[in-house]
Amino acid sequence: MRTITLVLLAFGISLAVLLVLWARQLRTRDATSVDVAWSFSLTGMAILYAIAADGEPARRALVGGLGALWSARLGWYLFATRVRTSHGEDGRYAALRAEWGATAPARFLRVYVAQAVAATLFSLPLLAAMRAGPLDAWAVAGTLVWLVAVAGETIADRQLAAFRVRPGTRGLVCRDGLWAWSRHPNYFFEWVHWWTYVLIGHAAPLTFIGPVVMLALLLKGTGIPYTEKQALRSRGDAYREYMHTTSAFVPWPPSRPRAPGAE
Repeated sequence: MRTITLVLLAFGISLAVLLVLWARQLRTRDATSVDVAWSFSLTGMAILYAIAADGEPARRALVGGLGALWSARLGWYLFATRVRTSHGEDGRYAALRAEWGATAPARFLRVYVAQAVAATLFSLPLLAAMRAGPLDAWAVAGTLVWLVAVAGETIADRQLAAFRVRPGTRGLVCRDGLWAWSRHPNYFFEWVHWWTYVLIGHAAPLTFIGPVVMLALLLKGTGIPYTEKQALRSRGDAYREYMHTTSAFVPWPPSRPRAPGAE
């Protein structure tokens, strides 16, 4: 199948699913499904490309398998923690719904469509990595990066999930394990994951979409800024102190807490 046709097919399927979910949130007033759909869209795209894209079959299977496993793990985690056991809309989307008021349906439509576009954009590094020739040492290096990234992201997610169900932690900040070294270790390892396809794909230009665009989104877009705004709203001074002692992104030994009254 021609590359452009394959990408348009992937986008069309993702868009159709997200539009259905957007219509559903008009009734439920809960847009949490958009993040889950983004992750599982990438799962489907990785599998579709592995089956129908050009490239050496073993390489397509490796890249497709890595992409599908990573996105499916993330999608299931988001579903389990934000949808299945949720007691309401994700705080970020609830705040936007309140801010947008009567314009919320149209604005959330743009959010859902944007996620289909984003999923397609982030699928391009996988497609490029599938077309880099026979498997070689760079594929091994990329797979090792993938293992480290997925292990780190999984550990961070489990540490946070365990903290949230512990009695007496409401309003407190998780400093367990990786969360003592980074305020967003899950985001950091999510970013590391995208270097997998740069290595496997021999640094083909399209493979850099993953780490470059993801870093911009995490640091300046819908990642850290929105998450920390919500954390400050719900945890207040406890989170402010956490911000002063703990790296925002790259895991790093924490600094000492500031003395009371210190600037």
